[in-house]
Amino acid sequence: MAKDLGKNHDLLTDLFTQPTSPDEWRDYALSEEQILHFYENGYIHGIPLLNDDQISVLSEQLEEMVDPDHEGNEYFYEYHSNESGNPDNVLFHALGAWRVRPAFHDALWNPAFLMAAYQLLGADFRLFHDQLFSKPAKHGGVVAWHQDYSYWTWTTPMSHLTCWIGLDDVSTENGCMYYVPKSHKWGLLDKKPLAGDMDAIRESLEPSQFADFDNKVPVEMKMGEASFHHPLLMHGSYENHSDRRRRATLINVFADGVVSSRDDDGTNAPGADNYPRVPKGEEMGGQYYPRLFDSERELGEALAEIPTVKSLIQ
Repeated sequence: MAKDLGKNHDLLTDLFTQPTSPDEWRDYALSEEQILHFYENGYIHGIPLLNDDQISVLSEQLEEMVDPDHEGNEYFYEYHSNESGNPDNVLFHALGAWRVRPAFHDALWNPAFLMAAYQLLGADFRLFHDQLFSKPAKHGGVVAWHQDYSYWTWTTPMSHLTCWIGLDDVSTENGCMYYVPKSHKWGLLDKKPLAGDMDAIRESLEPSQFADFDNKVPVEMKMGEASFHHPLLMHGSYENHSDRRRRATLINVFADGVVSSRDDDGTNAPGADNYPRVPKGEEMGGQYYPRLFDSERELGEALAEIPTVKSLIQ
């Protein structure tokens, strides 16, 4: 029987070398300009996170997991071979790969990701969950316009962050993401089906918000590059009709101190029952929500020298 890798919070491979000093951590730091762009627009993109060797191993393990009969499938929180339900528009989507394959487990402790996430959240943080997305060539489906936090209201306060990492070159041709800049200032909107009607969210928009979609930005990146976005930023991706597949892994985190607000009757709860339960009113933590970054331990006296969203907007 496959092992649940989520029971181990130590590195399982040698893919991601860990910094041993504050100076080494600083090598991964975002600039003040990048941080302020995130604050104003709700996103940054084109951040290099993975080298060729890391991409190769992650890609190989992703191909194993796309097969529903793969070893360890029972540890996913959600697993959808095709969330769209339409064989002509396939969207593979799964949550919990860190419990299933070692490279995805260790990617959570990628120092390039950890440093950027700390600066953009301005706090130490824990894993919420990871995600996999894959759109096959020629018939890849959409990810409808949405805000991530609309699916996460069972955790409060809203102090979350999403990192989207491409395992292929992504462009408008093969179904890259689009962001609506500054839409993180709209407030929380209705939740819509993730793989349903691409434009379903528009029925919930004010005229001024609807017009903002004219300024949507394609998030085109090279494989191994990442984008980070705010939990309320409006985003989505169109079909892949190209000859190239489009694969990605995502890491979703929240700041220390976020609590569970889930209701046992399912009115405010995850979309599947496999998520590790934290009783309502208790801080999110424990085995399956590990702390990924401890700023005082890693940065020590250099802590004040690292710019964060909070330090730059005070």
